[in-house]
Amino acid sequence: MMMMGLHFMKEVPFRNVYIHALVRDERGAKMSKTKGNVIDPLGLIDDYGADALRFTLAAMAAQGRDIKLSTQRVEGYRNFATKLWNAARFTEMNGCKTVPEFNPKSAGQTLNRWIAHETQNASREITDAIEGYRFNEAAATLYRFVWNIFCDWYLELAKPILAEGDPTSQNETRAMIAWVRDEIFKLLHPFMPFITEELWRVTAEEEGAKRNSLLALAQWPHHERLLDHAAEAEIGWIVDLVSAVRSVRAEMNLTLATELPLVLVAVSPETDARAGRWAEAIKSVARLSSISVSPSVPRGAVQLLVRGEVAALPLVGIVDFAAEEVRLEREMARAEADIARIDAKLANVDFIRRAPEEVVESEREKRQEAQARRSKIAEAIERLRSAA
Repeated sequence: MMMMGLHFMKEVPFRNVYIHALVRDERGAKMSKTKGNVIDPLGLIDDYGADALRFTLAAMAAQGRDIKLSTQRVEGYRNFATKLWNAARFTEMNGCKTVPEFNPKSAGQTLNRWIAHETQNASREITDAIEGYRFNEAAATLYRFVWNIFCDWYLELAKPILAEGDPTSQNETRAMIAWVRDEIFKLLHPFMPFITEELWRVTAEEEGAKRNSLLALAQWPHHERLLDHAAEAEIGWIVDLVSAVRSVRAEMNLTLATELPLVLVAVSPETDARAGRWAEAIKSVARLSSISVSPSVPRGAVQLLVRGEVAALPLVGIVDFAAEEVRLEREMARAEADIARIDAKLANVDFIRRAPEEVVESEREKRQEAQARRSKIAEAIERLRSAA
């Protein structure tokens, strides 16, 4: 190709060569018709869509590591595409229309300044990763930004404003939601071109307008002066606090139906004021019965460290501490037994020599999962003992 280009076109046809990873089956074995483990990409496209398959391959394309392709991973990214579609549907139902003259730098609402801050960070990280051929890092950043930051946090925290805010804050929030949505379409387009191009067209038509160009021809996002560290400190604190509460719920097997009291322990006046401003939103998303401030940790409370300050969840009367510790100890014993069993297998020279490479690799992955499980259980036990 290089010689033909130089001979006939009198120019170099390409300057960069990207050598992609080998695609293997989910166990790490090389695909072959003899083994019967070949995955037909056309079949995956029929079942889950071309966008889901493209994103899967990009997300797993770490440099120097083969891709272990499974239908479950492709299905997961099909769900990601569905999440994006539902988010666009949400914007339509809430009257979030693209405002051509809207400038995100003019946002006055803390929540809107925060999402502008996060959008600049995400677009910079994604651009840097693509330019460095780290497509898996770009895909991971996109996934986190779209699913977690935009859908799970921003839209959830924006709902009260859209429902009960004053007209000025509502209009600003609608314009910001539409702006971030459009930036997401642009950033995601190289990975999921079909659904993003369709949503780019459909969202404009639903708003009674037309786009100036195809999404494929739209300008790549490049943002400056959108960083707002004060807004990040405020909304980031809410995100970290709610995440910590949800983590305790998972560790203690507490359902969302069980509302918990939250106590902020000897926090700064700034955090106290922050909690007051966002009390209703925090109680709603974290399923809390109340938020209060105390100079000391209440008896029988699990402590949470959130950005250097302590919050506590009093669990007396909600959790049976003795029974919960017994349950966690059993889980710990199972995790340690799994690790010991795998260690014995991996220490067996005959097993390493005779077993296929993909089987050995699978055992190593199982050990990593068991270790992660053991760490989480140990953290839960420590929390429980400190509260008892």
